[in-house]
Amino acid sequence: MKTIALSFIIFSLGFLSYRAAGQDPVFSQFYNAHMQLNPALCGNTNSAFVQINYRNQWPSLPSAYSTYSLAVDKFFEERNSGFGILVLTDNAGDGALRTSGASGFYSYRLRVRDQTFIKGGLQLGFNNMALDWNKLTFGDAIDVRNGPLSPGGSPYPSAEINSGNNNISYFSASSGLILYNPSYYIGVSLHNMNQPEISFLPERSNGLGLDNIPMRYSFHGGYQYILKKGNKRVDATFISPNINFQRQRGYNQIMAGALMNIDKIQGGVWFRHTGFNTDAVITSVGVKKDFFKITYSYDFTVSNLSLNQGGSHELGIILNFDHIYPPKQDYNDCFAIFR
Repeated sequence: MKTIALSFIIFSLGFLSYRAAGQDPVFSQFYNAHMQLNPALCGNTNSAFVQINYRNQWPSLPSAYSTYSLAVDKFFEERNSGFGILVLTDNAGDGALRTSGASGFYSYRLRVRDQTFIKGGLQLGFNNMALDWNKLTFGDAIDVRNGPLSPGGSPYPSAEINSGNNNISYFSASSGLILYNPSYYIGVSLHNMNQPEISFLPERSNGLGLDNIPMRYSFHGGYQYILKKGNKRVDATFISPNINFQRQRGYNQIMAGALMNIDKIQGGVWFRHTGFNTDAVITSVGVKKDFFKITYSYDFTVSNLSLNQGGSHELGIILNFDHIYPPKQDYNDCFAIFR
């Protein structure tokens, strides 16, 4: 899902509509962006845990979408709580629309019984959305024969008028719950619960909610099957099938697949479906060295999207400082996929 505002076409031959709508940027490597999946997942390690994510979507189209994020979180045993921060920037159309934000996370863990726990999480964020009017091209400025430029190389004029309201700041709130034990987890998260307004124009949508970022619902779960236990020198061998369903303003996305870890090597295959057609097949491969892990994934588009858009590339970098401060942590949960 991507933020979409004023409906401009991503390769700068766009057409400006009269309403802004939005969808959140989401990483295919959800297991390397756990707090964005569910705020309740904040604090999965007793030492500092750092995540760096980069996504380049549809690279064959000029300046389509690129997303960057940096997150840090940690669990504090004495408070039974997790704390985290995240900063994210999402660019569309060579910076024609840029969304940046910073969020704080908090989670609290409760024991249900024996080895079963429930965690609740909250995310509060401050965001800014900026529109570069000069990078937009309108329908009335596109000639049928010559396109947006005259034979002399000059852009055609447009009757559209810049309202001057090209910068919007807003707060967002999200929450989540997750139930887990050493074998499986089940979670639900609600993003943009306050549905912040993001209209660039002075007109309103008469209560239809078209000027607001819609709430995003996510239901997810996974299972962890240990094939071979690890030790101080060798990581465990496990396979972790997962499923994630998301819905945001009529758009559904189902992602299902599995990731396998063999000591220092990880690999996975995922399928993404919109509810109407198969959207993409996602493959990933990762390698770990001490506290450092890097993962690359590629989204093979298999839908009927007619443009040769080039799929999507993602890079995830993890710094898990549990591996620096001995003794090695032995977690009795099913969250190895997120570490």
